[in-house]
Amino acid sequence: MEKILIVDDERNVHYSFRRVLGNEYEVISAFSAAEAVEKATDETLRLVLLDVRMPDRDGLDTLQELKRLRPELPVIIMTAFASAETAIRATTLDAEDYVVKPFDVDSLKRLIAATLRRQAPQPAPAAPPLVALGHSAVPILGHSRAMQEVYKIIGKSAARDVTVLITGESGTGKELVARALHAYSRRAKGPFLALNCAAIPEALLESELFGYERGAFSGATEAHPGKFELAHGGTLFLDEIGDMPLLLQSKLLRVLQERELYRLGGRESRRVDVRIIAATNQELESLIRTGRFREDLYYRLNVVRIALPPLRERGQDILLLADYFLSVHRRADTQGPQGFADDAKEKLLAYAWPGNVRELENVVASAVLNARGHLLTAEDLALNDPSPRTAETAADQPSATTLESLFVRHPGNVFATAERLLIAKALELSRHNQVQAARLLGVSRNVLRDRMKRYGL
Repeated sequence: MEKILIVDDERNVHYSFRRVLGNEYEVISAFSAAEAVEKATDETLRLVLLDVRMPDRDGLDTLQELKRLRPELPVIIMTAFASAETAIRATTLDAEDYVVKPFDVDSLKRLIAATLRRQAPQPAPAAPPLVALGHSAVPILGHSRAMQEVYKIIGKSAARDVTVLITGESGTGKELVARALHAYSRRAKGPFLALNCAAIPEALLESELFGYERGAFSGATEAHPGKFELAHGGTLFLDEIGDMPLLLQSKLLRVLQERELYRLGGRESRRVDVRIIAATNQELESLIRTGRFREDLYYRLNVVRIALPPLRERGQDILLLADYFLSVHRRADTQGPQGFADDAKEKLLAYAWPGNVRELENVVASAVLNARGHLLTAEDLALNDPSPRTAETAADQPSATTLESLFVRHPGNVFATAERLLIAKALELSRHNQVQAARLLGVSRNVLRDRMKRYGL
């Protein structure tokens, strides 16, 4: 039988593991971190399951010591507190995986079997050094299985210095993930710069990225470095990469390939050392098919892909996030709301959240401002009808002409409610694709973004 070490200070946990795994493996126990390190010297030991909270030493510190002692020994972290920081740190420190208590027995058995199958016979290289960070370094919340998978990918790819493509609907937290990748990388002490490719006019985007020399254009009275140079030694986050013009896509590709650039009006190349993290809420594969995105650039960006789940697929995280945003936006005085009433929780859980986490924060912030008691009620939450979407007919779908006339003829506050509903409907019909929604509404994307921000969509 293959030997497995269980490290936990609770005796009932060891009993459960022996009962579940005893017929397939030789299960041995350690009740402290010191005992775990001692027993890990046994060369016949094939796997360790380590609790993250130990009485004599932090489980992640123990993980580091085990990896120094035996780099090839796979360690699975066990935790009852599935925070983003714990998950990412565990993966960054070369944990094989981690599981959240209480366990699903069948899933745990499959994980153990798969880990033992792929255990390398030769020692693996030691884990890279971890940058010391405070708890606030990774402001990502979520205990759902979907977010646990995101944390694992962040932990595995943060220190590798590879290009990462983050996909997901608007408002899912793509920039937070980019910041986490930077914070847990070897570039953590370098700059982190973010640029929204859709928010800057095409004529200015090139100079923002690559900089310019004095006299490069009218008004260029002195040289100016671009984002690539300013992010040297750090990370550059390119949001809405799908909106980057084709000409700039080719120049970005050159920077990724050659690690050098030319400023506008410049004749000398400049070397840059920048990690690129890109994000989009569009399907780049579709843009490639229509000739709006370079296929070679796509493959350069899509080395590691992190797909963020929409909030509607993170049901168990909604109340957790709502409580966090309440703590952030709650008024300092003791008369402010201290929590959510049951009817408010039901309303939060029933809503589809087309604007994802960003919309949830805006809804909670607005409710805090208008609260009348110690608990936020369903009446305090300004949400659309959360009832399931019914089959649509042509008559149900708003036409672009109708929507455009509303924007043009009735810009005043009297029609704000109707405008918000129409925008929400357009976003729903377009599956929250802002380009398509703006086209349906007959307005520019910048106008749509302004209205979405105004109404918390």
